[in-house]
Amino acid sequence: MKFTRRDFIATTAVAGASLALDVPAPAQGDQKPGPVGGPPKAPVIICAANGYAYLDRGYAVLTNGGDTLDAVMQVITGPEDDPNDDSVGLGGLPNEDCVVQLDACCMHGPTRMAGAVAGVEGIKNVSLLAKTVMEHTGHVMLVGEGAQKFGFKMGFRRENLLTERSRKTWQLWRETMSSDDWWGPGLASPKFKFPDTAGNISELYEERIRHMEKLAERIGIAPEFRMAAIERVLNPPTGTIHCSSINAKGEMSGATTTSGLAWKIPGRAGDSPIVGAGSYADQDVGSAGATGNGEENIKVCGAHTIVENMRHGMSPQEAGMDALKRIVRNYNGDMQKLAYVDMSYYALRKDGAYAGVCMWSGAAEKPRRLAVHDGNGKRYENSVALFQGKSLGWPPMPGGRRLAPEQKH
Repeated sequence: MKFTRRDFIATTAVAGASLALDVPAPAQGDQKPGPVGGPPKAPVIICAANGYAYLDRGYAVLTNGGDTLDAVMQVITGPEDDPNDDSVGLGGLPNEDCVVQLDACCMHGPTRMAGAVAGVEGIKNVSLLAKTVMEHTGHVMLVGEGAQKFGFKMGFRRENLLTERSRKTWQLWRETMSSDDWWGPGLASPKFKFPDTAGNISELYEERIRHMEKLAERIGIAPEFRMAAIERVLNPPTGTIHCSSINAKGEMSGATTTSGLAWKIPGRAGDSPIVGAGSYADQDVGSAGATGNGEENIKVCGAHTIVENMRHGMSPQEAGMDALKRIVRNYNGDMQKLAYVDMSYYALRKDGAYAGVCMWSGAAEKPRRLAVHDGNGKRYENSVALFQGKSLGWPPMPGGRRLAPEQKH
C-alpha cells in the first residue's frame, strides 16, 4: 500500500487520550464457549495481525492431531521467512551498528517446558531455535554468540539477515537521526525531559520529512516505500509476533519472536525472549503474549500477569486490561508520557475464550487488531483499547532532538 506524506502526518498525532470509564463490550472471542477449565469446542489459534497469512497452516496441524507448539511454529515462522516483513527474522530492522539481532521464547503446555534465545545473529528462525533449546538442553535461555554456536551445531543454517531494504532504512536513520539514539535516561526515568522546541512543531516536522524524502531518494529507497521508511526512522518499530494455540484436548502452547526495537543499542533484549513477559503458557489456565514496548512489558511481567489473572477468575479481556493498567500506574497516569507507550496483549484461556487488548486503539482507518482461527476460517478482530487514538510511537530519544507533531487532546 502506498504511504503518502499527508497520510503519515495525519496519522502520527494522537487522536484522543481519554480513558474509557465504562466497561467496554466484550470482544467476540471473550464470550465463554464452554465451562471454564474445560476443553474448547474446537481448536483455536490467535496471533498478532502479521501472522494472519499463516493461520491456515497452523490450524491444519491442530486438526490433524499435531502438537500445539508445532502449530504455533507454523504461524510465526512465516513472517520470520519473509524478507519484506521487517518485524522479525530475515529482513528485520537492525541495531545501531546495522546488525540484525533476534530474540524469541516459547512454552509447551503439555510438558510445561520452555525455551528462549536472545541477541542471535545469522539465524532467521529463532522461534525454532528457542524450541530446540527447550527440547535438546537442560537450559531455558541461551544468548548471543553461545546461542548462535548452539544453533549451528544443531543444524541451523548461517544466513545474512540484512536485506537491502532494511539496510537502506538504517542508512536513512544513520544520516538523519543517529544523534537521537537510545543512550541516556529513558521515558520512565525521573531525569527524562521532553526536548524544548521553538516555533511551530508541525512546520518543523514537515520540514524534516521533506529533507528525509530527498535523502531517501538519493539513497535509492523505492518511491512506494519512502514514507514507510521515514516512519520507521521517526517512530522506530518494535517488530514482534506472538501466537498461542489450543487443541480439542485442551493442550496449549505459545511463542513470541522478534527483531526487537529498531536502531537499538547492540545487545538490547526486550520482552520477547523473556518467559513470563513476552510469552507465558500454563496448561491449567491459558496462554498469553505481547507485542509493543518491551521495556514496559518486562516491568509488569505482562504475559504471566494475564495468565495469573485468568487463574483467579478474570476473563481474557479483563486480564489483559489489568496488565495495561499496571503500565499506566507505573507512569502515575501521566498522559504526556503514555502517549508514547504502545502495547498489545493476546490472551487465550483453556476453554477457548480469547481476547486482544491494546493501550491505544490505533488510527481510525487502521485499528489495532489480532488474527484468529477457530474452525470458522481465519479472520481479523479489532482489539479492545484502553485509550482511543494512535500512539506517538517511541518517545523523543534520550539524546534528544526528535520531533513529534503536537499532541491533540
